[in-house]
Amino acid sequence: MSERPQNWTQMIIDEFRANNGTVTTAGFGRRLVLLHQRGAQTGVERITPVTGIRSDENTWLVAASQSGSSKNPHWYYNLRAHPDVMIETPDAGIVPVRARELPRAERDAAWPLFVAANPAFAEYEHRTSRVIPVFSLTRRRGA
Repeated sequence: MSERPQNWTQMIIDEFRANNGTVTTAGFGRRLVLLHQRGAQTGVERITPVTGIRSDENTWLVAASQSGSSKNPHWYYNLRAHPDVMIETPDAGIVPVRARELPRAERDAAWPLFVAANPAFAEYEHRTSRVIPVFSLTRRRGA
């Protein structure tokens, strides 16, 4: 990975934290969550800003779009290997959640929420032949 994306990612994380979840860069606003996950192979913690759509009081949806790449992002595999993660949110703070990849019918029902939140998701879908996975991140009780 080049320095630029790492620096860009860190810049987004810093802006998120400095502004209580509001990120004006690239027009993200308050639609991001910071996904804390462990590497599937390394176990090293990673933090990734992703669009988070709140579907109810205890659940956020995230799409493994990778901007329409033909491959899933690394965090996709991290969530599959280690589904109990933490997210930082604009409104609920740090939340322990369990990730679950949505089956196709649920994924297809959730996808329009991403397109409505940001029309770039429609472009991402057209750029790739893969079905872009969607995960639900549900608050873990007692964690």
